[in-house]
Amino acid sequence: MKTLAVINPRSAGGRTGRDAEQIARRLSEVSGPLTVALTSGPLDATRITTRALLEGFERIVAVGGDGTINEVVNGFFHEGEAINPEAELSLLNMGTGGDFRKTFEMGAGLEPSLQRIAEGMARRIDVGCLSFVSPEGQSGKRYFANIASFGLSGEVVERVNRARLLKRMTGQFAYTWGSLSALMSFRPRPVRLKVDTVFDEVVEISTCAICNGQFFGGGMRVAPDAAPDDGLFDVIIMRAAPLRQTLSSMNDIYTGAHVNNPNVRVVRGRSVIATPVEATQGAPVHIEADGESPGRLPAMFEVLPRAITFRG
Repeated sequence: MKTLAVINPRSAGGRTGRDAEQIARRLSEVSGPLTVALTSGPLDATRITTRALLEGFERIVAVGGDGTINEVVNGFFHEGEAINPEAELSLLNMGTGGDFRKTFEMGAGLEPSLQRIAEGMARRIDVGCLSFVSPEGQSGKRYFANIASFGLSGEVVERVNRARLLKRMTGQFAYTWGSLSALMSFRPRPVRLKVDTVFDEVVEISTCAICNGQFFGGGMRVAPDAAPDDGLFDVIIMRAAPLRQTLSSMNDIYTGAHVNNPNVRVVRGRSVIATPVEATQGAPVHIEADGESPGRLPAMFEVLPRAITFRG
C-alpha cells in the first residue's frame, strides 16, 4: 500500500520532531515502503494530504496530536467530496491530548499505534462537516472526525491554544486549567439550536458538543454512547447552571456520568443548526473542532456517513 507519513515535528512539545527518524524507521517496518513529509505551519498537513491522495497514495498516517489528525482528515476532501473513500487514515498519536484514539480504545504512544496499523481492523467511519463564520467574518468550511462544540468549550480551546506553555503540558492538565480560567469570565449566551426535526429550542448554552467520537478536552468523556460509524451525531446540550454547581460536577464529565444531570440533554441527529439570538450579537460564540478554533456561530454541523476508511 502506497503510504505517506505526515509528521508534525512540533507535536508533543517538539519531541516528535526530535524522534522523527526513529518514528519513520519503525513505521516503515510495519507499513513497508514509506514516504515522509514534515509539516511546517498551520494547515500544512491538509495541503500535503490532499496532494498525496490526488497523486495516488493509498494510506495516510497522521503523526502528531489531535490537531494533526484534524488537518489530515480535512485533506481527505477536495471541493466538497472525499478524494478516495477507500484510502486509509491511520495515526501515530504523539501529541499531548489523544482524544480521538480513546474512542477506538487505542493506547498512547508509538508502539500501541504501530500495533494497530499492523493488526487493526479497517472500518468506514463518519466525518462531520462544519460550516461557520471565520474570525474575519467570512464563511468557512471544515471537517472533523471527533467532536466539534461551542460555548464554554470554545472559550477553553481559545485560551489553551493561546497559552504556548500549556501546549507542553498533558492534555488533561491544559484543559482543566483552561476550563477553570474560562469559567471565571464566561457568560452563557442564548442560542437557537435545531437538531433535525427532533429538537428546536432557544437554549442558554454552557457547552453544546456535536459528537462523532466520545472524548474531548484532554480525556473528558462528553458523549459516552457516541459511535463513529452509526451515521448520527450525539448532541450533548449542557444548559447554563450556577458556578458552584458547575464546579461540583466537573469530575462527572470525565466518566460520562454528567449525561444524567438534569441540566444536560442528549439528542441524536444528522444535522445541527446553531444560531445566536439577537441578544448575543457582538458577543461571538466560539467554536472548536477537534481542539482547533476555526471561528464562531452561526454554524451548521452535518454528518457524512462512512465517509473515510480508518485503520485503528
